[in-house]
Amino acid sequence: MSRGSCRQASLDLGEVLPTTRGLVEAWAASQGISPLIGVDEAGRGCLAGPVVAAAAVLPEGFDPAGLRDSKTLSARQREALAQRLFQEARIGIGQVEADRIDQVNILQATFEAMRQALEALCWEGPVGLVVVDGNQPVPRLPWPQRAWPRGDALSWTVAAASIAAKVTRDAWMVAADRRWPGYGFARHKGYGTTDHLEALERQGPCPCHRRTFAPVAECLRRHPRPDR
Repeated sequence: MSRGSCRQASLDLGEVLPTTRGLVEAWAASQGISPLIGVDEAGRGCLAGPVVAAAAVLPEGFDPAGLRDSKTLSARQREALAQRLFQEARIGIGQVEADRIDQVNILQATFEAMRQALEALCWEGPVGLVVVDGNQPVPRLPWPQRAWPRGDALSWTVAAASIAAKVTRDAWMVAADRRWPGYGFARHKGYGTTDHLEALERQGPCPCHRRTFAPVAECLRRHPRPDR
């Protein structure tokens, strides 16, 4: 990752920030901040599967119609937008598996996935600002960044990252459903739904379950079983 210029490193990021979707980019343009890199994750609260992060840079003139927080889109809408993003935008993906999540905790694993996504972007040259969805900046980034609560609702660029991360992770969970049948991964994508918890109790955890997460840990405590 290029470290950019001294001017970028000293940017004042404490200004009043916009509260309407899409105005992050307008605010950045008014300040002469370019380019923006949006970063978001998917799967942080799941009981199974990886945490996946994406980094996105939208090309000049990109039409942001339809871009918004991936959780507010249908699966069909997300997939159509993701196909366009992977074709037209610059996208990097990072992924940290369940065993690593158990080793370092979900917050640190999320930061790892975000750093991987930024590395995968292979961006050369200066960076105006990395906009990270949420309220915590990513440690050890060489670029100026802003942790932005509800960033996926306020920035087209972060929304693009949100969609790319969600679609990538959903595809992983669909494949996991074929590898470890009976848990319903293709339906709930690893979240702690009622049918997932029932399957967990019935079958025990599989290798992609996060053993440090309370429902999985409690299941193992009650019913110690070897990995499937």
